[in-house]
Amino acid sequence: MSQFQGIIFDFNGVLWWDSPLQERSWREFSAAVRGTPFSDAEIAIHVHGRNNRHTLEYLTGRALSAGEVAQLTDEKEARYRQLCLALGADFRLSPGAEALLDSLIAHRIPHTIATASGRGNLDFFIDCLQLDRWFDPAQLVYDDGTRPGKPAPDIYLQAARCLGLAPGQCVVVEDSRAGLAAAHAAGIGHLIALGPRADHARLAALPGVSTVVESLQEVSVEQLFL
Repeated sequence: MSQFQGIIFDFNGVLWWDSPLQERSWREFSAAVRGTPFSDAEIAIHVHGRNNRHTLEYLTGRALSAGEVAQLTDEKEARYRQLCLALGADFRLSPGAEALLDSLIAHRIPHTIATASGRGNLDFFIDCLQLDRWFDPAQLVYDDGTRPGKPAPDIYLQAARCLGLAPGQCVVVEDSRAGLAAAHAAGIGHLIALGPRADHARLAALPGVSTVVESLQEVSVEQLFL
């Protein structure tokens, strides 16, 4: 039997390939707030894998109250959700995701999501993408404002607890540098980095990365867990 007993997915960029939409909505929001859009470097460091408090405090250049974070988050995420809905039938889970999730259920492998998204976006994804077909919504871990965001390990430690497993018994699938660092810091047993083939050498060199894939079509339940 494999030493790995459960799997935790990042959401944005893994189960839902939305990086272009996130980047566009943040660039537009940055332009509205400070007069200039985020640069590519800012997107890489301060957006991907980060929670909204981090990105908004970077954008505004100051500490924000919980109320300010909530207001600015609502404004930014309204832009993002409009972009998602405008995709129509193309607003769907990433290649291989449904088959992988079906296989996890068939083999009774514990699984959950650990996302930097807030509650509003999580509810939006559950509703629009029918995530409750595969996940127990009560077990999904999201940015609720009570823990440090990625690259701190807290979100993955919490996700492992939700599955009733030690971090070393868990597999994580991540795409961002911050998320990969968080999973590694949490002591995750097997870390799968997902990204385009051109990024594979860079991803493979990051601390703790065990496997690099281009899509979830390359993730095998049989090889990992059986």
